[in-house]
This record gives sequence, structure tokens and C-alpha cells, in this order.
Amino acid sequence: MTPDPPHSDAPHSTAPHPAVPGAEATTVPRPFGRALCAMVTPFTAAGELDLAGARALAALLVAEGCDGLVLSGTTGESATTTDAEKTALVRAVCAEVGDRAAVLAGVGSADTRHTLALAREAERAGAHGLLVVAPYYSHPPQRDVEAHFLRIADASGVPLMLYDIPARTGTRIEPGTLLRLAAHPRVVAVKDCAYDLFSSSKVIARTSLAYYSGCEELNLPLYAVGGAGFVSTVANAALRPLRAVLDAYDTGARTESLRPHQAALPLVESMMGAGLPGTVTAKALLGALGRPAGPVREPLRPAGRETADGLLRAYAELTAAARAV
Repeated sequence: MTPDPPHSDAPHSTAPHPAVPGAEATTVPRPFGRALCAMVTPFTAAGELDLAGARALAALLVAEGCDGLVLSGTTGESATTTDAEKTALVRAVCAEVGDRAAVLAGVGSADTRHTLALAREAERAGAHGLLVVAPYYSHPPQRDVEAHFLRIADASGVPLMLYDIPARTGTRIEPGTLLRLAAHPRVVAVKDCAYDLFSSSKVIARTSLAYYSGCEELNLPLYAVGGAGFVSTVANAALRPLRAVLDAYDTGARTESLRPHQAALPLVESMMGAGLPGTVTAKALLGALGRPAGPVREPLRPAGRETADGLLRAYAELTAAARAV
């Protein structure tokens, strides 16, 4: 998988990523494919970065049909991993699956200079794209949010996915800002966690930005109004059932796509709506399934046994429903 030449000014295409399985030709832009996982960052029992575990989990996810892996996002515990760990993670995952899936590196921070440094290191490590969150905590006005993203895009040689998650950052990427940023050739996608389908629909209609749902309960609704797919925490453990929704929709079986969407909702609620961060529940479920994950880092704390048992029940019900189809 070869990224665009550094600092290319050619307009980005709506064509699918050439090496991404499942990125079929379509008028909907899907630069990183459809089914992306916001991958956890595996740690050892002692809390150190587990690169062998990361490679194993990445390989498993791609074998299950994952088009792309998003590293060092919220689910990847970017707030508690060092810059060196982030770079090592990108390098290891690219070495394992970079010829078979898109690898995006989370490089966002509250500091533009720090974000630029992370972006350069991620590119050097082989990332095919960058996930850049809106600057958080300082509550910059929209003109400063726009300038922040443009600084990263101008300095980058790979495409950007903007991460709009105002509930965590405190700062929305307003639709007008997205409309202006869409003119930049390396701003190609949005991870949409704004819970505003009306605004998302308007931006989709007026730009070629690829909109990826970051909220599993909205995967199908966003897809139905022109979304590109999803970037999912739940996909760490249940990629195939989530992808089945998109597969059914793309065959024209609009009504049939509701069945796997609705079947996944109990697990989605257990993982994302039970009052614990998705990182905590994802690692609890992965650990229960014997997959690489390890502990979370403080200040996060591991899920209790009751939570883990509930996750396993919801997972078993979903897999049983998937087999019955």
C-alpha cells in the first residue's frame, strides 16, 4: 500500500484505496475501505507495550475482514502512551498487515507543534493515514481549529481523517469548518462522533469527505445517508457482525441490513453505554476471549467480573444470531 507522494497537491480521489479489501468501486468516497477498527493497544501484565500482541491482534482483525486499523485513538489509550510507544506501535502493525490493510495513526493533541511532531514520526514509521482529533481543553475558536488542521495537512504526505468528538474534546468541528477543510487535498475523511446526522448529511452532500461512523449505534443510519463505513471499538471483538450490516446494505438488501444491525445493539450497549470507557470493556472482552489486550493504564481501572460476564453473554448472543442468519 503506497501513500500519496509527500506534499502532493493533487485533489484526492473518491476511488477506493487500491490495497484495501472490500473497498469496492463506488461513488461514495472510501479512501480507507469500509470496516475499520479502533484497535486497543495491547499491554503486558506489567503494563508495558506488547508489540507481539499488537501484531497478533492486527493480523487477526485483518483476517476477519478489517479494511483498516486506527491506532492510538481514544480506544488505543493515546492519553497514556508515550510518543515513542506510539511510533513503535505504528511500525509493528505496518510490518504485520500494512500490505493488506490501511494503517492510520492517531496523532492528535492539544498542542499543534506536538501534533506535527507525532504526524512526522507516524509517517516515517509507515502510517498510510493520520487520525487528527480537534484540539481539546483550550476550547479554540473555529478559525483556530481550522488553522490547526491545515497546519497538519500542509506538512503531511499522507491523508488525514479528522476526528470530531466534542463530548471528549469540548470543541466541535463545525459543519462550516469542515466544508472549508474539505478543499484541502489531504483532508479526506471524518471520524464522526458528533451525534448530529443532519449536519453530517449536509457535509456529505456538499463535499467528497468520507464519513466514518465512530458510534456503533449509528453505523447503519450514517451509511444510509452516504457514509463510508465505520471506525469501531466494538470491532475489536465483533468485526464480522458489524461488517455484515454494510455487506447486506451494499447488496441492496436494505431491510435485511436491519437484522444484523439490531442484533449487535445489545453488545454495543454493553461495551459503549454501560458507564465504562470503551477501552475498558473492549479489553475485558478480548481478555475473556483469549485475545491480545492486557490491562488498561491508570487512571483507568479494569472491568469487574460481573461486567466481563455480561460482555461475554452479549457476545455469545450476537455470535449465535450471526450463525443463525
